[in-house]
Amino acid sequence: MAIKITDDCINCGACEPECPNTAIYEGADDWRYKDGTTLKGKTTLQDGVTIDAESFQEALSDDIYYIVPGKCTECKGFHDEPQCQLVCPVDCCVDDPEHRESEETLRDRQAFLHKE
Repeated sequence: MAIKITDDCINCGACEPECPNTAIYEGADDWRYKDGTTLKGKTTLQDGVTIDAESFQEALSDDIYYIVPGKCTECKGFHDEPQCQLVCPVDCCVDDPEHRESEETLRDRQAFLHKE
């Protein structure tokens, strides 16, 4: 499953630089699929939706840091555990029950986001 940031976030920003997929953004900041990945231009996502990886997407939160579920791999393929959870001083990076995914799905997403 992907990780989410709860309302307990104190906006310290410790998690953001730790994400190998650049899936974490500061509240109110728009995001792009290309950030921190090898995706560029017109791209068909794993769910079949075609997007422009270079276009900005609307922020998922206005107040606190947030994680884009479609970019989160729980650090699979990079680390043994989610780095955001390790560095968060208030333990607000938690499993997201609305985005439960298998380890295989997370590893496939990592390979998709970081094609060689």
